[in-house]
Amino acid sequence: MEKGRDKGQKNGLEMQKIGVIASCYKDKFGTPRQPGLAPSSWARLQIDREWQPELALAGLEGFSHLWLIFQFHQNTDLRYHAKVHPPRLGGQSMGVFATRSPHRPNPIGLSLVKIEAIEKDSILLSGVDVIDGTPVLDIKPYLPEVEAIPQARSGWSKGLSPSTLRVKWTDEHLKKVQEWSQSLGHQGLKSLIEETLCLDPRPVVYRGYEGEESPYRQSHAVRLFNGDIHFSFCEDQSIEIHRILIGSEMP
Repeated sequence: MEKGRDKGQKNGLEMQKIGVIASCYKDKFGTPRQPGLAPSSWARLQIDREWQPELALAGLEGFSHLWLIFQFHQNTDLRYHAKVHPPRLGGQSMGVFATRSPHRPNPIGLSLVKIEAIEKDSILLSGVDVIDGTPVLDIKPYLPEVEAIPQARSGWSKGLSPSTLRVKWTDEHLKKVQEWSQSLGHQGLKSLIEETLCLDPRPVVYRGYEGEESPYRQSHAVRLFNGDIHFSFCEDQSIEIHRILIGSEMP
């Protein structure tokens, strides 16, 4: 413990993780671009033993939300780009520091998430936008009396149209999701699937070919927990689920 503390004091740029995330999202594809967009999403932050979590978490139970400061550990593009392409801008570029893109000079993320429960050395969170295995650098309680600013401006993101997509279910898929939900002990699984798919995880260049011949694949799969949901987008702003594979059914 003392060794880690001394190391951090000698070099202010050298950070150590405080814990690791276990998330319902197993891959980058399908993970929400911002926290809170999929309220039914779930994650557990396991605090490393060296930080004495039973003592370090004391008092956090009185807060409803926290700031999650983490590393984008699966960034593959290490080149710096001063301009990036936010998904909601349909291909337009924006300065990286005017966005929340994960591709930054320092791959650090910041998310406001809801505290569902604190269990000894771990925190159960919802409304997350982080993938399984994410290293967490720090957490801080959210203070609404000083951090909520109703009159704040939202720049280029103001007025962007909300999603009008909807998921079409068959009785067979509903039954399978219900059984899957029971096996996980997660009763919000249907809502989680709908919230995740309706955010449209496809790259921008894949969009706009619904019902037409496309140079890109039109069927996609999102991995949640221990299963895959295969789906495609239809002309009528709906999402069709083709199949759901769970556990040993997965390739």
